[in-house]
Amino acid sequence: ECSDFRAALGAKPQAFVEPFMTAPSPGIIVGAMKNEYYDTEDAYLAAVATALRIEYEAIIRHGFLLQLDCPDLALERHLSFNDRPLADFLGFVERVIEAINQAIVNVPRDRVRLHVCWGNYEGPHDRDVPLEDILPILLKAKVGGFVFPFANPRHQHEYRVLAKQKLADDQIIAAGVIDDLTNFIEHPEVVADRLERVAQAIGDPRRVLACTDCGFDTSAGMGRVPEDVVWAKLRAMADGARLASDRLGLG
Repeated sequence: ECSDFRAALGAKPQAFVEPFMTAPSPGIIVGAMKNEYYDTEDAYLAAVATALRIEYEAIIRHGFLLQLDCPDLALERHLSFNDRPLADFLGFVERVIEAINQAIVNVPRDRVRLHVCWGNYEGPHDRDVPLEDILPILLKAKVGGFVFPFANPRHQHEYRVLAKQKLADDQIIAAGVIDDLTNFIEHPEVVADRLERVAQAIGDPRRVLACTDCGFDTSAGMGRVPEDVVWAKLRAMADGARLASDRLGLG
């Protein structure tokens, strides 16, 4: 897979500044594939993290940035832990972050970032755990940055949490400024406004990247957003990022 991706990038070698490849969190795997062999869930989680370490390091060896996709760190609150106290879920998040740190022990901090979301589906999301509840634990991850969705209607306001719970000085935030679940094409001014708010919250516009909330196809072939609309949304994101960069003195 890494070789195929590298070959695809070779068709336009100057087009991409920093290609990244995604890989699943150990937590999302143990949530989706139930333990049938290990004595405890913690032993299962540790074994999965050990196995994923091979995949994580392979991505780095091929020269890609590693993005850990960790919907479990928010999504599982209203799935597996929906009838349990918040403290139980936060304990799960702690254990997953510890497992991730073990799995990326040989990965340079600035070559890995962590994506967290509440599930890439169009639903009420009124049971989503607030970002402020989980962020203190997420910040224990030994990563160079975080990817959070700030474009969807449920979580647009949560960029404010970044002003109260600070990232480390060497960490970046990739802010979701495009909603991948809707066919609305965001105006570049909307994108720019969102980026400027995030930059103000963390206090350094140089540490802010523009991105989509999540993937346009959680499962291949779903096709919720037509391809031409996807490209139009991505153009709006790029145009909005240029506007924000100019306004923030980065142009």
